[in-house]
Amino acid sequence: MSGSSEEQEQVVVHLDGVRKEYGDSVALDDVSLQIRAGEAVAVMGPSGCGKSTLLNMVAGLDRPTSGSVVVHGEDLGKLNETGLALFRRRQVGMIFQFFNLIDDLPALDNVALAAQLTGTSARQARRRALELLDELGVADRKDVYPAALSGGERQRVAVARALMNRPALLLADEPTGALDSRSGEQVMDLLIDLNQIGQTLLIVTHDPHLATRCASRLIEVTDGRVARESALERAV
Repeated sequence: MSGSSEEQEQVVVHLDGVRKEYGDSVALDDVSLQIRAGEAVAVMGPSGCGKSTLLNMVAGLDRPTSGSVVVHGEDLGKLNETGLALFRRRQVGMIFQFFNLIDDLPALDNVALAAQLTGTSARQARRRALELLDELGVADRKDVYPAALSGGERQRVAVARALMNRPALLLADEPTGALDSRSGEQVMDLLIDLNQIGQTLLIVTHDPHLATRCASRLIEVTDGRVARESALERAV
């Protein structure tokens, strides 16, 4: 019995029969999948296939029409809006294609704010934010506003913000989509490094290179359904 409960603990994401309808259109149709602690999973598929809807379900940004979404032991369907907001702040970190940084805050405050929203003191939050910026190689840019940062620097600041509350799961939505190839490769290296120290990753992308470099498993989505799952040998 203890073995099976340990196994359950290792499952960070569990979708069971998830369907999502928007009016007459079906974005997800009977999607079931599991992601275990420490995995790096890429979701790929054509535009409009449902992969962003899938990410929004796992992030607690959207609710399924039917089926269940359980993340880090939380059944998201049973949480009210306040509960979902707390879940997002504490359990998931999100990286977006266009960074979603706050323009009128310098890099350090953009990162620290994520912890302050969960009740961490400003002093503690700023200390951890500086540590993360240092680890990600952008501590010297801590007082710079997003508009004056390069795309690669902005994404590193966004990654630091996503990691601020030590999330069980890091979600990345086209994390290299707005970057030049060199900055994109650096962000991929960063995602690989994070996964190698145990961070669970779910990456939505249309870029096969990103998927094969950063993920150990590929989920292909077509017309709202999981069409195929396959193990990946990471490209060096």
